[in-house]
Amino acid sequence: MKYVVVALPLAALGLGSAVAPVPTATVTVRNSLARARRAETISLPLSQLPATVRRLDAASLRVHALPGNTLLVSQLLDKDGDGKPDELLFQTDVPAKGTQTFTVAATGEALPSSPLTTFARFVPERTDDFAWENDRVAFRTYGPNAEQLYDKKDPNGTLSSGMDCWLKRVSYPIIDKWYGRHVHEKPFAYHTDTGEGYDPYHVGSSRGVGGTGVLDGGKLYVSKNFATYKVLATGPIRTVFELTYAPWDANGRTVTEKKIISLDLGSNLTRYEEHISADKPLPNCTVGLTLHEQKGEVKADRPAGWCRYWEKIDDSYLGTGVVVPTSYLTDYQENRSAEKDRSQLYMITKPKQNTVVFYAGFGWQKSGQFADAAAWDAYLAEFAQRLASPLAVSCK
Repeated sequence: MKYVVVALPLAALGLGSAVAPVPTATVTVRNSLARARRAETISLPLSQLPATVRRLDAASLRVHALPGNTLLVSQLLDKDGDGKPDELLFQTDVPAKGTQTFTVAATGEALPSSPLTTFARFVPERTDDFAWENDRVAFRTYGPNAEQLYDKKDPNGTLSSGMDCWLKRVSYPIIDKWYGRHVHEKPFAYHTDTGEGYDPYHVGSSRGVGGTGVLDGGKLYVSKNFATYKVLATGPIRTVFELTYAPWDANGRTVTEKKIISLDLGSNLTRYEEHISADKPLPNCTVGLTLHEQKGEVKADRPAGWCRYWEKIDDSYLGTGVVVPTSYLTDYQENRSAEKDRSQLYMITKPKQNTVVFYAGFGWQKSGQFADAAAWDAYLAEFAQRLASPLAVSCK
């Protein structure tokens, strides 16, 4: 008997079949500081991914930490509002002088759910506030209807482009719940602490925590309430929105202003990208921090780019602060006044191409985050140091 041997490809036998490799990007994050960095947000532009990964459906991209291949919470961000994602966000801890490595690939895995998130929305049920929060802090500011009511001398009106603090001591979102109390329990119920925190902070016509203006001839010129808003993103890592303002006068100059505001999970400071220009050159863009009745304690580190106020509010203490990258900062001033809402710290900046970036926020002792003023100072100092030495992110 003769046997005919026929050579078949291994793939036809189902043995050793070639499988195309899954397109994968390797992301390396390096920390140059001699201190560990916790919960740092990594913002990875999709344009920097390898071409094979860029061609994949962005919604299917997943981030894994190495070693261990741990699936991380991530968020796609449409930075310019054109309906297409531009960046992939995730958070990580990086050891002192250390390196962390991640992979980005399209998988069928469901994104991990997180009990912590960021949030922002327009609030028509309280006149027309705009409010935003994360797991540590919450803020609000005021819209055009509140301004109109103020002009009519309606007690529900508010005239202010200052930034308000909402003191929360829980990690879950409270904005909807507190405004719900305002509507369904009693007006302004959020001024009473029932265990989650409350709003005891006074803004008035001051800058609150991070409101802006133009300082000229010893006088601060400011806008009125925001005129329009646009929410760009909310999610487990970052919330982003825009506020625009009607043209306003700064000592004979007609000023146009837009703020792109963002807040990351785990941060006590909101990031402000201030776009400000005028029909005549502006001397500065000044960031303010109210001193209320001047009963608190001021501290500033001008070379590092931060200032703060530590004051007692009811039965606890509140630290507020502003951090400015030193490339923008030109001066720091204390303005003390007998007039209501006029005592403020000023961080005076020089915009670059009509833009300045700064950070402003707070730490409330009763939240358990900061035991004393020294702890708040350490937070601001470290924040400024991290700004000056950003993580190096490479992708291949």
